[in-house]
Amino acid sequence: MKSETTLSPAKINLLLKVIRKRDDGFHDIFTVMQPVTLFDKISMDVYDGDGIRVECAHADVPTDDSNLAFRAAALFLERTGLKKRVEIVIDKSIPVGAGLGGGSSNAAAVLMLMNDMLSAGLGTGELMEMAGSLGSDVPFFILKGPAVATGRGEVLRRVQLPSFHYILINPGFKVSTQWAYGNFDLTKPSEDNMLSYSDESFVDPLRLKDSLVNDLETVTSREFPEILTLKDLLIESGADGALMSGSGPTVFGVFPSEGGAKGAFESLKERLGKKGYSVFLVRGL
Repeated sequence: MKSETTLSPAKINLLLKVIRKRDDGFHDIFTVMQPVTLFDKISMDVYDGDGIRVECAHADVPTDDSNLAFRAAALFLERTGLKKRVEIVIDKSIPVGAGLGGGSSNAAAVLMLMNDMLSAGLGTGELMEMAGSLGSDVPFFILKGPAVATGRGEVLRRVQLPSFHYILINPGFKVSTQWAYGNFDLTKPSEDNMLSYSDESFVDPLRLKDSLVNDLETVTSREFPEILTLKDLLIESGADGALMSGSGPTVFGVFPSEGGAKGAFESLKERLGKKGYSVFLVRGL
């Protein structure tokens, strides 16, 4: 038996533009993603034998073959032709259905863990291809760093981002990514932020607030207006900018200094914790 544990990070989208709907049902997007220091813990045991078992104490996380980590393990064994029994325990800290990529991150962690534990020797390109067949965000977590993503999210280019600190606020309800994209109005004209985007967009404090754009925010905030209230609260608390991540509902504020972020975090955690919201202080990876 082999046992190993790894950390599986959340992500935020600093920019998300929805370009068009594709013939395969997905959407072409342009997004800037940043992994952050909010982690699930993935523990894996590999035995001689056959079968996959996933265990997670979180009530909203399935443990059957609808779980992305389960599907990642099954795909890895299928592609490599290896016969093993794989047992995965997911210790969740990343909120579920929150726009933070927790499930995708778990799947990527499983692929990398299995490659290491089984000495399969797959290269990054092979892992990324496998990850892309599991979900649009999964390849990003193989990259282990901030990136610009295009296509349906699987075409990646590394970028350098400032060492920001972030406060994440999750209001405790789930939002379906499929629902958010399905309700986005692609006919509505909007400023094309891709044309003004550069890798320096987030470096200049004066440009930062205008650079934080998420097309899906209009969809989710229409249904859940508290998202806009939370953004305003983060700005009032000293954030240089605030945005909803992914399809939501998690909102984050960008803080250039750790000191400013810590002070705001303590105040917001005390205030919003009483409402059942989850508040996290993280930094970019």
